[in-house]
Amino acid sequence: MFRQPEVADGLRMWEITRDTGVLDENSTYAYTLWAKEFGGTSVVAEVQGRVVGFVTGFIRPSEADTIFVWQVGVDADQRGKKLAARMLHDILDRLDSQVVRLRTTISPDNEASQKLFASVARDRGMEFVREDYLQAADLGEGHEPEDLYSIV
Repeated sequence: MFRQPEVADGLRMWEITRDTGVLDENSTYAYTLWAKEFGGTSVVAEVQGRVVGFVTGFIRPSEADTIFVWQVGVDADQRGKKLAARMLHDILDRLDSQVVRLRTTISPDNEASQKLFASVARDRGMEFVREDYLQAADLGEGHEPEDLYSIV
């Protein structure tokens, strides 16, 4: 089941992020605030009443017709079930009347995320476009560059 996140989901969203070992981990406050303030442009997935995945997104202030996806997190036991793609489709379907494109950043070596977003674009008959965005020097030591990907 998919639904908009609520304040009570913030801690679980953080736990999923932490447990992936690969996502940039924000504070529990950040996930709770995200659920409260950006719930309408985000989604959580539940299995038997337990949150097992989430997508955080927001409408870009400079592009009111664009959703920017910040993070996609899925519990280890739910991976390989296309849950991430289904959550992205849920957001796009829900925001269909106001959003014409999706943007996200992905590091060059994150082939799994590149394939995920490319598959969503393909499923929707849209283009998947990459452009340079943030360089490693912009992000500090130990962080790879982030490319901007658009589904248009």
